Amino acid sequence: MISIDEKENSTAADLVLVPAFSAQFEEVRSELVRKSIHFLIALTPAIAAFDRSFAVILLAGGTLFYAFAERNRIAGVTMPLISSLTAMAARDRDLGRFVLGPVTLGLGALLSLLLYPDPAASVAIYALAFGDGLASLVGKVFGRFRPAFLMGKSVEGSLACFVAVLLASWKVTADFRLSLFAALVATLVEALPLEDYDNIALPLAVGLTVRVLGG
Repeated sequence: MISIDEKENSTAADLVLVPAFSAQFEEVRSELVRKSIHFLIALTPAIAAFDRSFAVILLAGGTLFYAFAERNRIAGVTMPLISSLTAMAARDRDLGRFVLGPVTLGLGALLSLLLYPDPAASVAIYALAFGDGLASLVGKVFGRFRPAFLMGKSVEGSLACFVAVLLASWKVTADFRLSLFAALVATLVEALPLEDYDNIALPLAVGLTVRVLGG
């Protein structure tokens, strides 16, 4: 038979676990919202293949519109959909502040289009969408091993970044050696403690790698 003390201890443990599970669920949900936006940026190369100028205008206009909406949200003026999505995707460090991630995301894709021709631009944007996106998502959900040299990032997240960029680059370039270097560069940059600015650094570094090594 289970004693009264054992029942009380079990109930107390359950009460401790419920808030912890709820907090973890909220973190994962927030990460899914953030990375869904990341993955959408992968549409850019297809749009650019149809009309590159239109893709540039779309990225620039979208980034400016988001910045305008976010300034209003900080001032207490909410805008339908944009403000609610931003609030859902905000990290703890963003609370009460301008959420910079979507701005650097748009700039990273925009600069890739402006600075690099294809296939470098496409690989850079896919690295941003899938490499950086999956690294954060896999690291948040499955990340267990966090050695000091990764500066808080997880081995699982870094591996996800490497594989995603390797496959995306290989699909675009059909060059395994070039794709291997692009994946290594993306993984190294993603591991740096750049916060939201990795959205700019990662695609630019990968695009430069493909441009220089791919000829």
